Amino acid sequence: MDLRHFLMCLSLCTAFALSKPTEKKDRVHHEPQLSDKVHNDAQSFDYDHDAFLGAEEAKTFDQLTPEESKERLGKIVSKIDGDKDGFVTVDELKDWIKFAQKRWIYEDVERQWKGHDLNEDGLVSWEEYKNATYGYVLDDPDPDDGFNYKQMMVRDERRFKMADRDGDLIATKEEFTAFLHPEEYDYMKDIVVQETMEDIDKNADGFIDLEEYIGWQAYQGGDC
Repeated sequence: MDLRHFLMCLSLCTAFALSKPTEKKDRVHHEPQLSDKVHNDAQSFDYDHDAFLGAEEAKTFDQLTPEESKERLGKIVSKIDGDKDGFVTVDELKDWIKFAQKRWIYEDVERQWKGHDLNEDGLVSWEEYKNATYGYVLDDPDPDDGFNYKQMMVRDERRFKMADRDGDLIATKEEFTAFLHPEEYDYMKDIVVQETMEDIDKNADGFIDLEEYIGWQAYQGGDC
């Protein structure tokens, strides 16, 4: 297909790839914007450019010559073509857009994985995570900054156990991703709700009153 046809197809896929009904979960998690540019293909394909590459990656393309841009785009298209038949299907394009927009999640997991897989066995146990994250404060019940690290550790352990689907307290990379980014996994929704309730319900009475809700919204910098 020619470039304009490809971009028009991309525009349609962008509209569907990450669309979903508005849920109350949006109060605790917002999908990143596909682009901060206006989505108007009559003016330009800049929005689709960001959606296809990811906003940060798209910026690097702006510095390339047309020849360099074409060469790099060709390499990306070969990655999108999952079945290697020489054609990019709508489903393959939608999958790629989802990947491009969630690339920051995968990068965050890779970065944290290296710091927590202490024995480099390709797994992260709860003990490894606890020691890497809290080891230096566990012996100090009253840290100088007044932050309750032990309470935070209890909360992390609860979330780790929820992410650990086989219950062995050892996380695969997929389980570790669910632990770090529970909002991305359906089976972790209960823990997202529970943690959000705990954050808002300051008097711990099991209810959220108007004052608590407004206070939380003000802290989040959002609109009520």
